[in-house]
Amino acid sequence: MSDRSRTLAVFAACAVAAASAPSASAAPADSAQAEAAAAGRPCDADCARIERLAAALRIPTVSPQRPEDFDPAPFLAFHRYLEATYPQAHRVLEREVVADYSLLYTWRGSDPALAPVLLTAHIDVVPIVESSRERWEHPPFAGDVADGFVWGRGALDDKGSLISIFEAVEALASSGFVPRRGVLLAFGHDEELGGEAGAAAITALLAKRGVRAWFSLDEGMAILQGIGGIERPVAVVGIAEKGFLTIEVTARAPGGHSSLPPRETAIGRLARAIVALEDNPMPAHLDGVAGDMLRALAPSLSGVRAFALRNLWLTGPLVERDLAASPPTNALLRTTTAVTMVRGGVKSNVLPSSATATVNFRVHPADRVDGIVERVGELLADLDVDVRIVDAREASDVADTGSDSFALLRDTVATVYPGVPTVPGLVLGGTDTRHYGEVAENGYRFAPFRMPAEDAARIHGIGERIAVDAYLAMPPFYEQLLRKSTGAP
Repeated sequence: MSDRSRTLAVFAACAVAAASAPSASAAPADSAQAEAAAAGRPCDADCARIERLAAALRIPTVSPQRPEDFDPAPFLAFHRYLEATYPQAHRVLEREVVADYSLLYTWRGSDPALAPVLLTAHIDVVPIVESSRERWEHPPFAGDVADGFVWGRGALDDKGSLISIFEAVEALASSGFVPRRGVLLAFGHDEELGGEAGAAAITALLAKRGVRAWFSLDEGMAILQGIGGIERPVAVVGIAEKGFLTIEVTARAPGGHSSLPPRETAIGRLARAIVALEDNPMPAHLDGVAGDMLRALAPSLSGVRAFALRNLWLTGPLVERDLAASPPTNALLRTTTAVTMVRGGVKSNVLPSSATATVNFRVHPADRVDGIVERVGELLADLDVDVRIVDAREASDVADTGSDSFALLRDTVATVYPGVPTVPGLVLGGTDTRHYGEVAENGYRFAPFRMPAEDAARIHGIGERIAVDAYLAMPPFYEQLLRKSTGAP
């Protein structure tokens, strides 16, 4: 059966099964089969897998912006759902609740001398902007299966990965599989808020126990299409993630009435500071992560583009100019500068005594926060403005693409997605790996699903969804990864 026919068949079998959405106390995993049978429709194994994801999406595990708005009930319901839905996994896994709502599972290997594998995902999802609800094709927490997609907040970020990991462990445990190398599963409850409670607490616990994982695998990148002008899908594995620096730039002035303005107001001087920052971006870096990615893409290209990427020592300036012209590829090359907020003035006829701009830098792994601050100081030295650091975090360490663990990921992709090349990439946002990286030899960021470019905006946006066929390939990926990484037949 073709991929398209298989997708349509699974969708048809699941359509009725997914029609009713459970409350926070989720329905048992076999509800899809029962509902499908009652409707006179068959529900095969693929249909059941889809329904288990859909049911997980119906539990609104939202991380609110205000701590006082946090609702623990959905998180506890999600814990219960996992236990009820994956009994064989819970038979072989040792389960710990960390920081009240995060989960750490241990699957002990037969050889305790081997460093464990650490697979991670997060339970929480971002809130729904209430004014956008009517623009969702399907309600955000209905877990609808329609038009070849599973719809709902968390489908891409990040319950698709979490549920896929459990599907893989359940299948392995049911078959009697015993890993030689231990396996750790870590699921934080506040990744969308930075992971300071969940992933940080799990990391601290593992560090206290002296755990050093062989590698960790988290969300971050995916199987993308159309990157670098390549039409074929490419598996992009994040080997690092950017940090950030937020500063406030303030210009001050005496103020007064607008009828007697000075030659330059506080807002005028602030404007010159903004122009200075935007006209002088941080230097580009074609070495490191960007160079690794471009060279890895070269075999998938032909002609002039292939020559250019294979010979960056010669073509570097031209490639850099080409990449810098587009915001996504420009962000791969350098620490970016973004003026995100400006405030100053209270009335049309009053000169402001101060004007302030908030500037956010996304820190490239080749740069350091103190170096960016120093450069800002040099650029603004003659403008009589004050600079205050609001918040900062260094970029992550860069994982080793020459390691056995990266080769393992590449081999697993090739097994599950024949013909799809694997290349390293840079994650522009943040993941929980910034915490887990402290207890892992290498930290990778990759969710094993195909994501068309048009769906990227649905992450944290309106109409989040994952294609049925894309999701169905995820559990086999994790199953293969566990088989290959744990050294057992």
